[in-house]
Amino acid sequence: MHLIGPTDPIPIDRPRRIAVAGAPGAGKTTLAEQLSERLGLPFVQFESFFHGPNWTVLPDWQEKVLAYVDGEAWSIEWQGEEVREQLTARTQVLVWLDHPRRLTTARVISRTVQRRFGRGRPIEGGNTESPLHTFFTDRDHIVRESWRRHAWVRARVARVITENRHPDLVVVRLRGQREVDTWLARSGSWLKPCTSPDWS
Repeated sequence: MHLIGPTDPIPIDRPRRIAVAGAPGAGKTTLAEQLSERLGLPFVQFESFFHGPNWTVLPDWQEKVLAYVDGEAWSIEWQGEEVREQLTARTQVLVWLDHPRRLTTARVISRTVQRRFGRGRPIEGGNTESPLHTFFTDRDHIVRESWRRHAWVRARVARVITENRHPDLVVVRLRGQREVDTWLARSGSWLKPCTSPDWS
């Protein structure tokens, strides 16, 4: 297992299977999509596998996720505890957005407000997050969930690192948006798609 930072070179030539980890609000979807565009990789938002309308959990989501990551190339968010081990085993580069909790919480609040006014990235399945005024009454409110999951995600990634069950896995730890920007800027040599990618 290789743990590297924002200025370290990637020990893989043009990785083809990338997952992005982080608490809600860390920017997982945005970065996973950016990497897919730069590398010419397929990208599917994890949420599209998991939730249907009215936040219903799709019964076949695990099968769909595993079928997707069984492919030769992809980019996706590192989510879904029931499939996380299989996802990790297939991942070449795990980008860990280990941002400060205050940053992820502020982003979740901003994102929630924007979506309430019809701006920002829509949620798959046509779902809508609860308004901010329900923060104190809804125990599953996204802002509370982001706060809770911050420590959980950090512990979960740390366990992957310490257990070292995937010796070829590269974990890129990025703390704060400045490190994300630095990493993207310094990674131009490998963030170039193959001339004729064939991911079929």
